[in-house]
Amino acid sequence: MTPYDDAPSQAASQASLIDGFGRTVTYLRVSVTDRCDLRCVYCMAEHMTFLPKAEVLTLEELDRISSSFIRLGVRKLRITGGEPLVRKGAMGLIENLSRHLKSGALDELTLTTNGTRLTEFAGDLAKFGVRRINVSMDTLKPDLFRTLTRGGSLAKVIAGIDAALAAGIAVKVNAVALKDDNAAELPDLIAWAHARGCDMTLIEAMPLGEIEVDRTDQFLSLKDVRRELESFWTLTDSDHVTGGPARYVTVEETGGRLGFITPLSHNFCEACNRVRLTCTGTLHTCLGREDASDLRAVLRAGADEAGLEDAIRLAVVAKPQGHDFQIVRSSAPAVARHMSTTGG
Repeated sequence: MTPYDDAPSQAASQASLIDGFGRTVTYLRVSVTDRCDLRCVYCMAEHMTFLPKAEVLTLEELDRISSSFIRLGVRKLRITGGEPLVRKGAMGLIENLSRHLKSGALDELTLTTNGTRLTEFAGDLAKFGVRRINVSMDTLKPDLFRTLTRGGSLAKVIAGIDAALAAGIAVKVNAVALKDDNAAELPDLIAWAHARGCDMTLIEAMPLGEIEVDRTDQFLSLKDVRRELESFWTLTDSDHVTGGPARYVTVEETGGRLGFITPLSHNFCEACNRVRLTCTGTLHTCLGREDASDLRAVLRAGADEAGLEDAIRLAVVAKPQGHDFQIVRSSAPAVARHMSTTGG
């Protein structure tokens, strides 16, 4: 128990977070930092300006807001970045938040990572109750990986995936489908992940933040990818769900699961159960809108737990019905903030 937790009798009467369209929010993604040790070309500008420390929530503030969401009915909590494991003290935050797993208030505590720090932290993640993680990896070609990440080591990421699997953590590999970079390689990447016992998810490039390249040159519709895969594999629709936006199939020839996240070609807004908290305490209830509620200001103005919960409820009620992502040549991105700031 901490000062941010209710007594057991109070926790049993959690109120649901329901938006203005009747959708129940049960999934919170929490960015603990905007910093990353990679510079993926579709995610970040090459020369990023990172946030000053004073603007970033303390670990205690992150715990307090997360715990408020859990009291209000959130059942799944994902830690994100930037790269969450580069934040000093991030493992301490994960350990503290794991108390909600032990109490039964939380069903799942997980994270999205680029995998570079997993050889160091996989064992502790498993000890703190993390049973499943997402690892971002867009190619099996070391040179292309180095280019896409502006200097990253593929071998380091693969070693991290293997360390997580050895620790008993299930791994889902995420890859952004890029027309001119990895499109031809996607079947090999899927087969590689399935051979390791990992699920695989493909993601369409999203128009978030100003970057050096025109995203129309990168965009690849996953409708086209699926059509190509079905020319040589049998894809059977699956009812598997993880709480996120992916729609899954089973690849009969590999026996593995394959997810498609399609924010442009087929959006997933009608059943959206997610909100995102940035490392500055800004709550975004829609990935593709410039909506924002400043929970840091609420905290630092001295709000008690009831005041914080009221601010959260007010933000969730105003959640938009959906996004309308479009990638148009030479146009500004749909959302000015970078994915690394929003939380991956």
